[in-house]
Order: sequence, then structure tokens, then C-alpha cells
Amino acid sequence: MINKQTFGEMIRFGIVGTTAAAIHYSIYWVLQHWINVNVAYTIGYVLSFLVNYYLSAHFTFHEKASARNGVGFGAAHLFNYLLHMVLFNFFLWIGLSRELAPIAVLAIAVPTNFILVRFVFKHFKRK
Repeated sequence: MINKQTFGEMIRFGIVGTTAAAIHYSIYWVLQHWINVNVAYTIGYVLSFLVNYYLSAHFTFHEKASARNGVGFGAAHLFNYLLHMVLFNFFLWIGLSRELAPIAVLAIAVPTNFILVRFVFKHFKRK
């Protein structure tokens, strides 16, 4: 059973994740018309990452941004980025459109990312 604190974190994570995903997808959608889709996807990911870190620290987990959780967050997102790119290119390879592939990626990557990011903010708390 999920406790009240974890449930609240999941709801806030959903809000932050939706905001970051919207930023990511919007940037990707605009850029993919003019540049390589992998480059467009990466630029969108990096810009949404910056917003995501700030909001995750302050809003989702009620923590201060620090070098310690920043490094952990970055490591979690490095794994998440690699997962995104593998899934993104796989979905393109099987014939999903350039517009729909990122949405399919998010359906798989977001739950994985929640687990990783929650671990970072709970494990690397200042003592």
C-alpha cells in the first residue's frame, strides 16, 4: 500500500512530469521540422531537464536543490535519456510517426523515471 507522502509525491511528480513532457515535446515538435529528429529530441530533453530538476526539487520532493541531489538527478536522467533515445529510435524503426513516437516513449519512460528520481531525492537527502 502506498503511504500518503508517497502518493502526494506521485501526484506532484505527475504535474511536474506533464509540464516537462509538454516542454520537451513542444520543442521537439517545432525543431523536428528543420533538423535531425534525434538532435531535436535531445535539445527538447535538455531544456525540459533544467525545468524538471528545479520543479522536482522544490515542488515534488520539497527539497533544496544541491550539488548532491543535482548529481544524482543528472545520473538518473542520463539513464532516462538513454532509455528515451533507444525507445524513440525503436518506435521510429517499427514505423511509428515522428509525431507519435515521443508519446509512446513517455508512456514507458515516465514511470521508470519516477522510481529513479524519487530514489535520488530520498537517498541523497542532507543529513
